[in-house]
Amino acid sequence: MEPATAVVAEIVQGITPLDALERQHRDHTLAWLAATDDIFRRHKPATPSPHLVAYVVPVDPNGRGVLLGRHRLSQLWLPPGGHVDPGEHPLAAAQREAHEEMGVEADFSIVGTDPVLLTVTSVFDNHDGHVDISLWYVIRGDRTQDCDLDPREFDGGRWWDIDRFGLPESDPHFARFVSKLEAALALRTTR
Repeated sequence: MEPATAVVAEIVQGITPLDALERQHRDHTLAWLAATDDIFRRHKPATPSPHLVAYVVPVDPNGRGVLLGRHRLSQLWLPPGGHVDPGEHPLAAAQREAHEEMGVEADFSIVGTDPVLLTVTSVFDNHDGHVDISLWYVIRGDRTQDCDLDPREFDGGRWWDIDRFGLPESDPHFARFVSKLEAALALRTTR
């Protein structure tokens, strides 16, 4: 196993699954990582499939909100993020995406620098489709401050209430992310 793949495997092994689906995604991802070192997207839109993605979700723990943008290509409300570059550490990808897509330095002080969630998602686009293996990182946001999302990627953004989240046009795993985020925030406040 190449060093970059081994780093990703270590990150994935450190994720405690929320539910049976995340346990299945973790097992699937570990088997994939054991079988190949070709885990980073090399050619747009989807080569190889699957490939690694880092979401970086802005969360305002005091204002109880998450920031999502209307993604131009998918037409879904998604958090900032993108493909992990070849050899790049996923945390570095999250930092890079926060800077590129929001113009901010990522602050991981809410739940730490480990991803909160791991998902495996089939993405259907104008081509044959592909699979994203996504690591979901949390950064601190402030819903009282304007946040300009990259207009090349997003048609605007909006803060959504964690407590009343009901968004039909998002990543299929976003409600699970919110559940796991809630658990992580509750755990953090009891420490």
